[in-house]
Amino acid sequence: MTDRRTFLAAAAALAAVGRVPATAAAAMPRLALRGRAPFSFDALVERARRMGAADYRPPPRPPQAILDRIDYKAHGQIRFKPDYALFADGPGQFPVTFFHLGRFFLVPVQMYVVERDAAGSAAARQIVYDDDYFDMPADSPAHELPPGSGFAGFRFQESRRGGPGRPDWHDNDWVAFLGASYFRAIGGLYQYGLSARGILVDAALPDRPEEFPDFTEFYFETPQDDADTVTVYALLDGPSVAGAFRFDMRRADDVRMEVDAALFVRRDIGRFGLAPVTSMYWFSETRKTGDDWRPEVHDSDGLALWNRGGEYIWRPLNNPPRIITSSFADGGPRGFGLLQRDRNFDHYLDGVRYERRPSLWVEPIGDWGAGAVQLLEIPTDDEIHDNVVAMWVPQAPAVRGAAYRLRYRLYWSAEEPFPPPLARCVATRTGNGGRPGEPRPKGVRKFMVEFLGGPLAGLAKGTLPEAVLSASRGAFSYVFVEAVPDGVAGHWRAQFDFTVDGTEPAELRLFLKSGEQTLSETWLYQYHPSP
Repeated sequence: MTDRRTFLAAAAALAAVGRVPATAAAAMPRLALRGRAPFSFDALVERARRMGAADYRPPPRPPQAILDRIDYKAHGQIRFKPDYALFADGPGQFPVTFFHLGRFFLVPVQMYVVERDAAGSAAARQIVYDDDYFDMPADSPAHELPPGSGFAGFRFQESRRGGPGRPDWHDNDWVAFLGASYFRAIGGLYQYGLSARGILVDAALPDRPEEFPDFTEFYFETPQDDADTVTVYALLDGPSVAGAFRFDMRRADDVRMEVDAALFVRRDIGRFGLAPVTSMYWFSETRKTGDDWRPEVHDSDGLALWNRGGEYIWRPLNNPPRIITSSFADGGPRGFGLLQRDRNFDHYLDGVRYERRPSLWVEPIGDWGAGAVQLLEIPTDDEIHDNVVAMWVPQAPAVRGAAYRLRYRLYWSAEEPFPPPLARCVATRTGNGGRPGEPRPKGVRKFMVEFLGGPLAGLAKGTLPEAVLSASRGAFSYVFVEAVPDGVAGHWRAQFDFTVDGTEPAELRLFLKSGEQTLSETWLYQYHPSP
């Protein structure tokens, strides 16, 4: 689960690309294009189906010895030349720039431009790699790569048309695909953070290593000149699965994507994660598991679920003592995502601006059938590792010959796109249990869970919400609810002590109500007692 952080660490060195006054690919003789072949998404899906029915053949790679010498430092010195940006003068608003291969990006990705004639027929032309597309030192080992070696990935720059409040497109991008099947986008606060993946195969299983299928080909649909949406097609290939993807991506105040995926299983898979979202959680106000000067360090602080029954659930993230998988069975969720709810800079105090990291919400389109949202949490002692994954796992095993077709939307935003009409959980705090002024009993943990907004903001004076608590094991004591004394309307907290024997996790559940009225979303928490 550390690969994505490695990819992004190297990608960070390519953050600034300089000025891009280029013309469209079709009008640029210096951008080498090769061939012309009919193209359609249906044909790409059929090609993936045939690949899935055949044995896996790894894509050819440039010489490993050269790629190994393009380490983090050497890769960071390679910049895409702005004169070669695709669609820089249109059509459409968003130029495309490319990432270079290196030690951390070994698999060449072939890039194509899809053009349509007056009759609407589409043809794909390959963009041929040339080291002349990149600025690099004269002694860079990248010069030794053979012609046509391929690219590592791509990104869309901000709109070349600019506008009030919009960043300069020459220096800023809004979506990037780089490494295996990883991709990410900025939210409404102009920050990258967590990532999505095309697929997850066998992560954190004891009897087999995780597999990282690759996007090996990308096809850029030539956009309409007035479009604020871009369309990219991708071919996925790996030892256990092949697939075809269509991404329709819209840049507005946030980033929204509609994904159409066709997947074909080559061999039995132990854990098959669809629409996976991967993030980093080290520690927060809940429990400071890191010895660090900052109060909190995380890209996301919780898993949000909106299940088929209409229940809104908030599950704060953990940095557990061992790998933990939590499953939330459902007949088809309305949505789920990893969110960053804490937007207060003073809670992080870090110049990398964790408080601006986007939230990512997955909205299924159509019937996904029976299965579960699974949350995978992996122990970490640093912020460089992505150690959290949320995904949809079908109930039926992914066996050789199985095929999947699914559609979904991804919302990269500052706030969740479908907020609950109830009070939201905004903080989970823990400490030693017991009452003030009395000896603190051993083995008792105190919880303080804060809720804000929704019906809590309109409670009649004198109304005291009730905390509805349950646990898989253990006992509650010293339970009460009170308004947080900060003068903010609708800001309440539930406090309780919890006692449990042994060191196995206990699942806790809480919501607030008044009479028969539910006031808050449901708070779930997996408590790991200390030995």
